[in-house]
Amino acid sequence: MTDTTPAFPTGTILGYPRIGRRRELKKAVEAFWAGSTTADELEATAAELRAATRERLAGLGLGRDDASIPESFSFYDQVLDAAVAVGAVPSRFADLASADGSIDLAGYFTIARGEGERAPLEMTKWFDSNYHYLVPEIGPETEFRLASDRIVREFEEAAAAGFVTRPVLVGPVTFLLLSKPSDEAPEGFRPLSRLADLVPVYRELLARLAEAGAPWVQLDEPALVSESIDEPREAVLAAVRQAYDALGAASARPAIFVAAPYGSLDDALPALASTPVEAISLDLVRGTVPSGLDAGTATSLLTKTLVGGVIDGHNIWRGDLDAAFGRLTELLSLSPNLAVSTSTSLLHVPHDIEDEPELDARLRSWLAFADQKVGQVATLAHGLTDGHEAIEEQLRAAREALADRAGAPGVRVPSVREREAALTEADYRRGDYSARLQAQEEALHLPFLPTTTIGSFPQTGDIRRARAQLAKGLISEAEYLGRMRDEIKRVVDLQEELGIDVVVHGEPERNDMVQYFAENLDGFAVTKNGWVQSYGSRCTRPSILWGDVSRPKPITVDWSTYAQSLTEKPVKGMLTGPVTILAWSFVRDDQPLAETARQVALALRDEIADLEAAGIRVVQVDEPALRELLPLKKAAQDDYLDWSVGSFRLSTAGVRDETQIHTHLCYSEFGVVIDAIRNLDADVTSIEAARSRMEVVHDIQRSGFEHGIGPGVYDIHSPRVPSVAEVTELLETALDAIPGRQLWVNPDCGLKTRGYDETVASLRNIVEATRSIREKAAATV
Repeated sequence: MTDTTPAFPTGTILGYPRIGRRRELKKAVEAFWAGSTTADELEATAAELRAATRERLAGLGLGRDDASIPESFSFYDQVLDAAVAVGAVPSRFADLASADGSIDLAGYFTIARGEGERAPLEMTKWFDSNYHYLVPEIGPETEFRLASDRIVREFEEAAAAGFVTRPVLVGPVTFLLLSKPSDEAPEGFRPLSRLADLVPVYRELLARLAEAGAPWVQLDEPALVSESIDEPREAVLAAVRQAYDALGAASARPAIFVAAPYGSLDDALPALASTPVEAISLDLVRGTVPSGLDAGTATSLLTKTLVGGVIDGHNIWRGDLDAAFGRLTELLSLSPNLAVSTSTSLLHVPHDIEDEPELDARLRSWLAFADQKVGQVATLAHGLTDGHEAIEEQLRAAREALADRAGAPGVRVPSVREREAALTEADYRRGDYSARLQAQEEALHLPFLPTTTIGSFPQTGDIRRARAQLAKGLISEAEYLGRMRDEIKRVVDLQEELGIDVVVHGEPERNDMVQYFAENLDGFAVTKNGWVQSYGSRCTRPSILWGDVSRPKPITVDWSTYAQSLTEKPVKGMLTGPVTILAWSFVRDDQPLAETARQVALALRDEIADLEAAGIRVVQVDEPALRELLPLKKAAQDDYLDWSVGSFRLSTAGVRDETQIHTHLCYSEFGVVIDAIRNLDADVTSIEAARSRMEVVHDIQRSGFEHGIGPGVYDIHSPRVPSVAEVTELLETALDAIPGRQLWVNPDCGLKTRGYDETVASLRNIVEATRSIREKAAATV
């Protein structure tokens, strides 16, 4: 650091939830989409949320005038924000841009959600989290330019209110590494090759921020910690040096803070240290304090601020503050300039545990949501400044909470642990697939290209009101059950009328695919206001898995058997798989994930046995999060794939050959985990493929995958209704790569978030396209 470098705050966070404590942003955005509010009204709501966040963070101990408060707001997605800022808008949306390249809010949302025949940007998981980002499309034709100064205007908005904040933007290297080649790009094109053209736009933006008075800017570079990026590692490291040497050399700029969450920087740390950036974050929850550094790196780090991410931004446990403070003390051996932060943005956790008065008081004492984590950062920053003794009271309280949690009833249940200890290899194996396939063909009598859906149907206002009325005691349990059965009959009748071959009951009784099971399994708790953003305006309430897991009674059997009583067609029993239940919950951190996964798997195994005994011939065990939890470091991936696949097989291996097991995967980069998916040994696997226009089928073809496969033909994350021609083209693409005997026809995902009009129209088009292809196939026989 130089004498002119502004001081970095002793305590900070990498980001904060942006949806609002009561999902105000979601409601405002969806009102804008519905045409009931204007863009100006949406902007006003967003400004109010940003103002409330700044005041809240200042009240929790972050400074008003030292850049400790990050300016990390987004209307939809931070990667889309970066794309719009640098003018990286695909050609199909070019008409949405003004002469200066700027995009208004309506255009911004069109890029995110699509419109008419214009497909939206592809969506995929943000590293190993349940957040989804929009994938930029970059080609030689992309004209980078500073097309939006929103990040500057939001800094100025804060300054006018008396705050000096820290603007946050996705860094240039991560931006390009997360991009895909545009449709116009030639074969073999790499978005990272455009780095030299992109960096000048970042330099211009930094100059604008400096002119506005920003002392620091945060550039998020999580791609640097990942070894799963499809780019040679040396090319990534060269890009780091190229980008940050150029940005650091700018004459007019804020000081640069590079944040690298979700893992350890490893060989990227020397690359960053060699550049002029002034501060670097280290995720010390997923990673460790660096050691064995070469002399040049060690010398360079002495001149920089190291920001120790010791407060877990990815989970909700109160944690061990003694250990966190110890890791910070270790960092002093690398640099005298030290700060404390969260390991990741707090985007991944709910706002405030104080919003959960209905949670058990003992459990609440073990938890820390976003606001409590900000308080922990402030505590540790106080300790860095004034010494360990100054925070002894807070450290002691954290110690006592940890000890209480370890000994609480339900955390360890002997019967659960004894059952797990008795497992053998035979509990993980089914019979030969070819024998199963023959038995299922004889039992189910399905046509060529069987059609089905992924499980859920639209959750109407009537369904949600009935659930709310039951919770408030306004209707009886019997009345609620009657309404749900009416909805199930409606869904089954609709599928019969449309001609769907394998029917679902529509899941009207389920508030969420994980929470529903959490409410019916021992070892879980659920929240009332614990919302986190999944993508865009979509929010979820992750359950809290705090103790040993078991199933006290059947969960889904009555619903599935009622649906089966309404039709001669096979009805799928619908379960959420063990890995996804873990991934989309806040999971206990006091034992290995593998152990917890086996407990959940055994509970599901019992449920599947009861479904089969009740006459359900098809059971789907959804694992959309299988790829999500894949460790970013290659050394840890084999172990993860072993226990995650094992937990699925433990769930499903107890059924007869004629019972068909399905699974479903979301935006899973199929090719990356193809061997693991094969090892799941499901009879049928459905995957999301429509938004990426069937790119995945080539991975399937190359892999020699032989089980049933259903690449999605309807992107349910967009309100667009796919035409018959579009579905036909997707199916023909799939048939070019996959033998027809293996192929199933289905939407990308569940239909819960869609409306009935668009759902019916889309499914009708899917069935019509399927029948047309069946007729063509029959004519050629």
